[in-house]
Amino acid sequence: IVSEILRLNEDPNVQGLALDLPESLYSSKVLNAVKPEKDVDGLSSVNLGHLVHGDVCDCLVPPTVCAVMELLEDIDGKKVLLVGVRGAEGAALQSVLRREGAAVLSCHWKAPQLQSELCHADAVVFGSMKPDDVPVSWVKPGATIISCARGLLSEEHSYGQQNNPAAEKTVGSLAVAMRMQNMVKNMERWIQSQQYRKWDLHCLKLQPLSPVPSDIEISRAQSPKAVDVLAKEIGLLTDEIEIYGQTKAKVRLSLLERLKDQPDGKYVLVAGITPTPLGEGKSTVTVGLVQALTAHLNINSFACLRQPSQGPTFGVKGGAAGGGYAQVIPMEEFNLHLTGDIHAITAANNLVAAAIDARILHENTQSDKSLYNRLVPVVNGMRGFSAIQLARLRRLGINKTDPETLTEEEISKFVRLNIDPSTITWQRVVDTNDRFLRKITVGQANTEKGFVRQAQFDIAVASEIMAILALTTSLQDMKERLGKMVVANDQKGEPVTAEDLGVTGALAVLMKDAIKPTLMQTLEGTPVFVHAGPFANIAHGNSSVLADKIALKLVGEKGFVVTEAGFGADIGMEKFFNIKCRASGLVPSVVVLVATVRALKMHGGGPNVTAGAPLKKEYTEENLQLVADGCCNLQKQIQITQLFGVPVVVALNVFKTDSPAEVDLVCKIAKESGAFDAVPCYHWSAGGRGAIKLAQAVEKAANQKNSFKYLYSLELPIVEKIRIIAQKVYGAQDIELSPVAQSQVDRYSRQGFGNLPICMAKTHLSLSHQPERKGVPTGFILPISDVRASIGAGFIYPLVGTMSTMPGLPTRPCFYDIDLDPITEQVKGLF
Repeated sequence: IVSEILRLNEDPNVQGLALDLPESLYSSKVLNAVKPEKDVDGLSSVNLGHLVHGDVCDCLVPPTVCAVMELLEDIDGKKVLLVGVRGAEGAALQSVLRREGAAVLSCHWKAPQLQSELCHADAVVFGSMKPDDVPVSWVKPGATIISCARGLLSEEHSYGQQNNPAAEKTVGSLAVAMRMQNMVKNMERWIQSQQYRKWDLHCLKLQPLSPVPSDIEISRAQSPKAVDVLAKEIGLLTDEIEIYGQTKAKVRLSLLERLKDQPDGKYVLVAGITPTPLGEGKSTVTVGLVQALTAHLNINSFACLRQPSQGPTFGVKGGAAGGGYAQVIPMEEFNLHLTGDIHAITAANNLVAAAIDARILHENTQSDKSLYNRLVPVVNGMRGFSAIQLARLRRLGINKTDPETLTEEEISKFVRLNIDPSTITWQRVVDTNDRFLRKITVGQANTEKGFVRQAQFDIAVASEIMAILALTTSLQDMKERLGKMVVANDQKGEPVTAEDLGVTGALAVLMKDAIKPTLMQTLEGTPVFVHAGPFANIAHGNSSVLADKIALKLVGEKGFVVTEAGFGADIGMEKFFNIKCRASGLVPSVVVLVATVRALKMHGGGPNVTAGAPLKKEYTEENLQLVADGCCNLQKQIQITQLFGVPVVVALNVFKTDSPAEVDLVCKIAKESGAFDAVPCYHWSAGGRGAIKLAQAVEKAANQKNSFKYLYSLELPIVEKIRIIAQKVYGAQDIELSPVAQSQVDRYSRQGFGNLPICMAKTHLSLSHQPERKGVPTGFILPISDVRASIGAGFIYPLVGTMSTMPGLPTRPCFYDIDLDPITEQVKGLF
C-alpha cells in the first residue's frame, strides 16, 4: 500500500489521494506516506498539525469529521462524548469540536465511567459499533447520537425504547459527500498553486569589507539560502526542481507550460567594449545589477549566466561567477563541474566522433550483406528496423518496414554512408586547455587496419552540441537539432548527419538533464540561472534561450531578466541579436554596455595589457588624454548597439585606481555619443548598493520606445551577410574569402543551408581581425580563411584569420594555487 501511495505521490496527473482501507491498516505509516498536499482525507500528521493549530486554510478537515459537524446542531457550551473514536480521526474531531465551544470527553467502550458519561452527554459520537452489553438506557434522553462506524448502510437506527426518543444518525453517505467536497477543494488549491505567484524573497545582507577580500573569501563569508527555499520564494513548485546538494537545483521545463499565459518581464542584455585580456567585468555588472534591482529596489530580477569552462578556470583567466561583492555563490561550485552539463556535452560529442570513425572502418572492411546483417540483426528469431533506421529509410525514399523485402540496391543505399574522411568536420572535445591535442593522428593501433587520419580536439564548450543546448527551445527541438548536425560529406558531396549515424536518440538521452537550467543565487540571495557556455569568439557566446524564457515568466510583467553576451558588443551582442533572438523570438528591452577606464586607456594608445603581469603606471595613474582617445572604442560600440534599435546604458565598472575626473569624462562622452545614460558602478566593492544608479537607469531605459530590428535578412546570400557584419559592425572596408572559404560557401548554398544566420569566429581583442589593432581600426580588409556550418545549432560560422578552438596552458597556470583541505574539504586558492 505504501509503495502504491509513493508512486501516486510522484504522478503529476494525480492531484489528490483518498484511502479506503480496512480499519486495521490505518496506521500512521500509511497515513503519513501520503503527500500533505495530496491528502484528501486530511489524516496525515502535517495536515492534523495545521488543524490543531487552527491553520484551517492550510489543511483539509477529514470527511468523517465534516460529516459529524454537519449533523450536530449548535454545540457551543454543550458536552460531547466520543466513544471508541481513536487515532487521527479522534484527534481531528476533538480539535474541531473544541474550536466550536464544546466540552469534549473521550473514552472507550470498556471504560468503567462510560455509563456516567453517557448519562450526562448532550451528544455522543460512536467510532465503532456499539456492543450489546451497553444498554440504550445509559444514554441521556434527547441526546444526539452519531455513528461513524463503518458498515452501517441505513442513515438512522431507532433504539426501539419508548422512553428514549434518541435516534442514531450515521455519517455514511454524508462522509462520502464531504470527501468529494475535499477533492474539489484540493483541485481548486492545486489549480491556484499552478498560477503565477508573487515573490516572497528574503534577501541576504551584505557587510562589505575594505580592502575587498578575495572572491573566494567573500563567497565563503556569506551563508547561502537552501536552494529549495529560494525556489519556493520565487514561485517554483516542489515538482519543478531537482536538487543537487544544498545550493544548486535543476529546473524542469514543465514550468514553461504551466506559466505559458504569464506575460514576460523586461529583457536586458549586458555587453561590453572591446576588452583587455583581463576582462572588463560583464558578469560582475550583471550580478551587481540584479542585486541592486531586487535587494535594494524591490524589483523582481533574474541573472542568466553561462557556465564557465574548466579550461580557463585552471588556465589563466580565472572564474566567471562575477567578483568582489557581486558574484554567484558558492563560487567554487559555480566554477567547478556545477551539475555536470559540460561533461554531458563532452560525452555526447565524443560518442558522435567514435560513431564516425567506427562506421568508416566497418564500411571499409565488410560487404553490404555483412553490414546489413549486423545493422539489422535477428533477435529472438525476429528481425526489425529500429525507429531511427526507419527514419533513414524514409529519407532514402525506401517506404518499407520489413527487413526481408529490401532489394540488394536498397540494402546498399541503406548500409553505406560512404563518408569522405577528408571532409569530416566533427572533432573530439575535452574541457581542458591542452595545446598538444590541437593536431593528432587517430587510428594507429593495428586493430584499426591502417585507417589512419589526422584529427584534432577542441575545447568542450566549442562543441556544436553546446551551441545547440544554448539555442534550443524544448526537448523535442533539441532532438531535431542534434539529428541535423552535419559531421562530414559523403563521396558525392552530400551532407552526412548524426541522424544518418543513428546516434540521435542516444545523444538526447545523454543531454536530457543538461537541458534543464541550474538555479543558484547571488551574494544577496537573488536568483540566478546558470546554463550553457558557448565561447563568443568561436560560437555565439550567450547563455541559454530556455533559461531566459523561464526567468522571464518567473519575474513577472514588471520584472527584469539580465543576461550577458561574451566579449565585446561587436561579437557577443551582435550574435545575441542576430542568432539568439531569432531562435527565441524574444525582444530585448535595453543593452547595458560595460566599459572600464583601464580598457579605454588601452584603446587610447596605452601599453599592452598581459594577464598575470602587473599593470603599467599608465593604468594606475590619472591620464585624461589616454581616456579621451580611447573613448572612440566606446563610441563605436554604442553605434553598433544603435544599429539594432535598442536603448543603451553605459555602465562604467569603476576600479580603485580610477580618478573621479576620468570617471566623469567617460560618462560625459558616452551620453554625448548617444547612450541613454552612463553610470559609474561600484558593485564590486559595495554589492548591489553600488549599482543602484545603474538599476534606476536601466528601469527608465526599459520604458523607452524600442525599435528592435535584425542587422540583415536571412534570405541574403551567405557572402553578403558576412559583408554586412564586417562593414557595419567591425568597420571593415570589405571582406576577402580564401578559395577554401569560397568553395565551402558554394557547397553550403548548394546543400540548402544558405538561409542561416552568420556566427563570426574572430578575435575578441580588436574590432578587426588583428588583436594588436586597438581603438577603432578602419580601412582594413577582413580575411575569411574558412567557412564552416553548425546545421544543428542553426548557423554558418566563417573563420576570420587564424582561430584556435583549443586554448593552451600558460607557463604558470592557475592550478598552481588551487588546493583542497583534506580535513574540511574546502577548496583553496580559487581566485
